[in-house]
Amino acid sequence: MAKEHSNEQIFQRHVKDHWYVKYDEANFPLIQKGWVLPIERWRDFDPFILMAEDWFKRGAFADHPHRGFQTITYVIDGRLEHIDNGGGRDILEPGDMQYMNAGWSARHAEEAVDPGIAHTLQLWLNLPKDLKNTETKYQNVYAEDAPTVSFEGGSVRVFSGDIAGVTGPLASVVPITMAEISLEKGTSYTHQLPENHNAFFYVLSGDIDFGEDIVNLKKHGVGTLTYQENGDEDNQSEFVMTSNHRRSRVLVYSGVPIKEEIVPYGPFVMNTMDEIKQAYRDFHNGKFGPPAV
Repeated sequence: MAKEHSNEQIFQRHVKDHWYVKYDEANFPLIQKGWVLPIERWRDFDPFILMAEDWFKRGAFADHPHRGFQTITYVIDGRLEHIDNGGGRDILEPGDMQYMNAGWSARHAEEAVDPGIAHTLQLWLNLPKDLKNTETKYQNVYAEDAPTVSFEGGSVRVFSGDIAGVTGPLASVVPITMAEISLEKGTSYTHQLPENHNAFFYVLSGDIDFGEDIVNLKKHGVGTLTYQENGDEDNQSEFVMTSNHRRSRVLVYSGVPIKEEIVPYGPFVMNTMDEIKQAYRDFHNGKFGPPAV
């Protein structure tokens, strides 16, 4: 049933597009990779750029630079060691998430912990051009520190944004929402998001019907949602999901589109190719600092 807001019905979202991730074997120490959000479609996902799902051993993502965007890395399985050249070092486990604002110059490593295999989702989140020179920042959000709201037949864990009456701990430079929803078989849940947020979801496990039009997706399924491009941040929208499996889990992300042209190239995301070339020059000239070891 629709709810009332400012004498108008709340916007009901539908699944706009959906697909299943295709995976490719990779050369060791990478093992397998799939593009959850393929980079060539970044305009459809704005403010998100890409999402990669990776299985890897130690050495796959050793010391490397970034500039001009943010990353949100969710650990599905295994253990992930973060090392940065500012002295940061930590190990994340399944259900944990790490945020990085590369800003002006990040240099870090993301490694599987020997002798294991790390299985992660890494989302790239754009920075508007006036924030691409911001200070580098890292933030870990451990699963137990993200507030969880339980309901009959399920729960929602909130990593970022205001959802289900709680606020997630992630403090990203560009505000987003990120939630992990767990559902038992037969359970329906209505997820609310600001109506002007572009949003997508990824099914981690199970079998779920999404939206009133009933788009069914199972594990490895991805969907984008309709939204109000000129909507109000203070107005909520909603979409319903129903689990057909005893143990379904889905991640949902949303953010306001930035609406700027970008050039994603290698480890950098800038607004022009000249800025990409400058980033490479700065890295080779040592402006990103010492290696992350």
